[in-house]
Amino acid sequence: MCANIYNGGSIWYYSIYMKKTLLAPSLLSADFGQLQEMLKIIEMRGGSVVHIDVMDGRFVPEITYGQPVIRSIRPLSKLPFDVHLMVEHPEDQIDSFVACGADWITFHFENTVHIHRIIQRIHDAGKKAGIAFVPSTPVSALSEILPYVDVVLVMTVNPGFGGQKIIPSCVRKITELREIREKNGYSYDISVDGGVNADTLQSVLDAGADIVVSGSAFFSGALVWPGA
Repeated sequence: MCANIYNGGSIWYYSIYMKKTLLAPSLLSADFGQLQEMLKIIEMRGGSVVHIDVMDGRFVPEITYGQPVIRSIRPLSKLPFDVHLMVEHPEDQIDSFVACGADWITFHFENTVHIHRIIQRIHDAGKKAGIAFVPSTPVSALSEILPYVDVVLVMTVNPGFGGQKIIPSCVRKITELREIREKNGYSYDISVDGGVNADTLQSVLDAGADIVVSGSAFFSGALVWPGA
């Protein structure tokens, strides 16, 4: 795996040679008044997944959008929707987010007890199951879950706001998860979310991220994905 970065003027461009690296732009940083246009921009600029942050104002300070908004934009894009549930008691929301058009459902380790049960419900619905964890949670806490999930989302900022600076010590969790996957023959993809921009992309690629979530840097035009 290698990633070469060069400065093409005021915008940074990336030339990446990897087995796979998917870009998942986050709608949290999009213009909510022009979501149809934002989805077109995601597709035109190389996005492979639409990352949708659902916030309840309890687990994180702010409230974003919910099922009605996702249902309304689902016909506007053929890309998979990764619904990131930053909510308390995600088990109460799984069925409704499946019904409104989620393709992947990612929920937080810190917010529920019966994690295996939720993963099974998501799989029974024919969707991908992801587990996310905040910067203060160690990778070791996920040891009993990793064989069963499709995506592991490493939060490299404390969730709740876009435009934050990456917490550098969290990047090593990507490497740790990659090593665990290789050692045990697991099949999950490693996603990274928080503070990924022109200055930090190289570090998360080198660590082994399979999916890169980018919000502010993507929609500002500061991050241009190869082949877009």
